[in-house]
Amino acid sequence: MTEPARRIVFLGTHGQYNIGDELLLDTFLTQLGSQHHYVVNSYDPEFTRAQLAGRFDVEVIDTAGDRRRLLRELMRCDVLCFGGGSIVKELYASTGRNRYSTLLMILAIVTFTHRIARKPITMLNVGVGPVRTPRGRRLARMILSQVDELTVRDEKSRALCASIGITPVLATDAVFSVDAGSLLGGTEADPVADGSDPVRVALNLNFDIENPDNWELFLDRLATALVRVHEQRPIELHALPMQAGFKEHDDAEVLQEFSTRVPSIRFVEHELTSPADAARLIHSCDVLVSERLHAIVMASILGVPSFVLAYDVKVRELASMLGLVPWSVDINEPFDADDVGDRILDLIEQRESVAAEVHRHSAELGQRARRNFESARQWVAAAR
Repeated sequence: MTEPARRIVFLGTHGQYNIGDELLLDTFLTQLGSQHHYVVNSYDPEFTRAQLAGRFDVEVIDTAGDRRRLLRELMRCDVLCFGGGSIVKELYASTGRNRYSTLLMILAIVTFTHRIARKPITMLNVGVGPVRTPRGRRLARMILSQVDELTVRDEKSRALCASIGITPVLATDAVFSVDAGSLLGGTEADPVADGSDPVRVALNLNFDIENPDNWELFLDRLATALVRVHEQRPIELHALPMQAGFKEHDDAEVLQEFSTRVPSIRFVEHELTSPADAARLIHSCDVLVSERLHAIVMASILGVPSFVLAYDVKVRELASMLGLVPWSVDINEPFDADDVGDRILDLIEQRESVAAEVHRHSAELGQRARRNFESARQWVAAAR
């Protein structure tokens, strides 16, 4: 039975050319249903309209320039929905923005919707944290106490909520609900790597880490580790920029600079414009070495094992969920480059068995994500 059509204001970090965020948007609108009318925010409305064209009944408003219109849409909508991503968090110093700017913005939107518009609010499959300061915890509680339906994507988020007196439903990341064929865009993918030399390694780097003071040391030691791998088992690196544009030090820029640190290794740059582009590149490689959460999620669905460069709490939690802790390192602290190199080599040698185990975890998380969406659809249909 098809749920009734609703007018849904769907908010997130869209139009920042971040493949993970655009994949989340596509996933949520697909899973919630094409019968609804969506009002979606974007930092680049034309980009987002083109992404969704012909598949959804959607209006796109400018995140920065249409704030009055956002208020009007909140007054006339049936439901306000925040979908996926790290919604309730303090910002890292590396972003160059005020620690509390996101919390304050979300608080203003939620309070207006709850107290003035008097419309139901849901946050689905979101990340909560990092929130480390007393002020941040107060702001987080003020936000979440006004949300009618809250599901979080990992145990750390649930524990943080519990510590401030909020009881969410434990879900998982929404992208786990997507199958491999859909990720690949329904088109013919590049051939899967066969493990012959050189080993194809997809590499993702993201500048915005918890401890920016460790960034240069991290890059130096990662380069040393990869050269060590190459000396023992030839590899070629394939750049996987999950964000290209919108901000300084985007993934594409960081990866290009990193290539100069490993001149002995063939480094192949790729221009990716969609989640399907990223999925096909990952699918064509033997292993993934990545910071970005959704690159790792996609790899798990596609059966490609990952070495996790854990830059924050959400990625550390994902490594635990997928059984990848032995193949992960906290990049906010100094680490032994030889040890990391040896563990990447170990992952390459064991890639088939690790991939199978990770794919099993991913399938279980996929079942949970689809159950989460079934409940979400029921909630949206009944919300008043």
